[in-house]
Amino acid sequence: MGVKGPASYFPSIEQKYGRPIADWQELIRSSPLTKHMELVGWLKSEHGLGHGHANALVVHTLATLAR
Repeated sequence: MGVKGPASYFPSIEQKYGRPIADWQELIRSSPLTKHMELVGWLKSEHGLGHGHANALVVHTLATLAR
């Protein structure tokens, strides 16, 4: 079985944008924004990510913060 959920997007995110997932997660964690859709919008407008990729990063990063 392959990777499912948000992490299934990670290889294509790294390939398309040329940055490791850890970099994106650090950006999200260091952002003053805390709300899911604010972070998605920020990644799209400031970093040029597509909606699906931005959403996957935010979902996964916020889930790891909640643990």
